[in-house]
Amino acid sequence: MVGDPAAKVTVQVYEDPRCPYCEEFESTGGGPELRTLAQRGSVQVHYTFASFLDDRLGGDGSKKAVNALRAALEEGKFIEYHRTLYAHQPEEAVDGYTDEFLLTMAAMVPELNSARFERAVRTMKYQAYVDASEQAMEDSSATGTPAMEVNGRPLPALQADSILYEKHHLTSYIRKIASS
Repeated sequence: MVGDPAAKVTVQVYEDPRCPYCEEFESTGGGPELRTLAQRGSVQVHYTFASFLDDRLGGDGSKKAVNALRAALEEGKFIEYHRTLYAHQPEEAVDGYTDEFLLTMAAMVPELNSARFERAVRTMKYQAYVDASEQAMEDSSATGTPAMEVNGRPLPALQADSILYEKHHLTSYIRKIASS
């Protein structure tokens, strides 16, 4: 969870780090606005990360990226690292989230690239979180990634064939839910 735990609006986001639609959402869609809202304390954002693309395409890059994201949360650098990973996302078919890649990305985030972070990445310290997050995705109503719920209500514009969750759609829907 990032943002203000006391915020009246809860946003649940489902993503797979290898998903190109997630990258588009996070880079040019509503993701930047969601980050801004979380940093302002207007919303609390709960991320559930899937790793189903590893099973479909081979490898373990999604799992490694989810583990690294959890380690970044522990260091207080989740938002910055999350943004960095999506800004430099490897091709979906390439199992590019290697330990070395994840550590190189961490070096781009001030105060993240530490011995503790490196150890967490290399040892898959948060494997239990990775597994629980994948199970939560499987148990959810989300049928793919990215998907989003605002205060428990699915965001209609968040479908893989939409215009990728433009900023104004996200903001207006969050305001609508918050005022109801």
